[in-house]
Amino acid sequence: MNSSLDMFQTASAMARHAGARQTMIARNIANADTPGYQAQDVAPFTDAMRSTATEQRTTRPGHMITGATEFSPAITAATSEPSPNGNTVAIEDELMKSVEVRQDHDKALSVYRHAMTVLRTSLGKM
Repeated sequence: MNSSLDMFQTASAMARHAGARQTMIARNIANADTPGYQAQDVAPFTDAMRSTATEQRTTRPGHMITGATEFSPAITAATSEPSPNGNTVAIEDELMKSVEVRQDHDKALSVYRHAMTVLRTSLGKM
């Protein structure tokens, strides 16, 4: 039942985006000493959702239905100055990104919790 509600799909996409970004940050930190390694990042959530089509609801026969596409975060190259060995990972930047990811993940959980509260309230099951 929850999978058909847009709010739950958005919260799930936000959580998946935060997870993908945290994976990329961990990979960057793990390769901080690898010569020539190019740091990567995940495109912002708003950009990823903007490129995702959503299914329209048909309320009368003349409406068109577009197929929904699965949300998938895009990997981008991080822009930072390379060190003498060609590595572009800056540990301080990665730690700051990690804090942002934590906040984004907490936001996704908050959206999910509030959507569940609204759903329970509408069903009269507080």
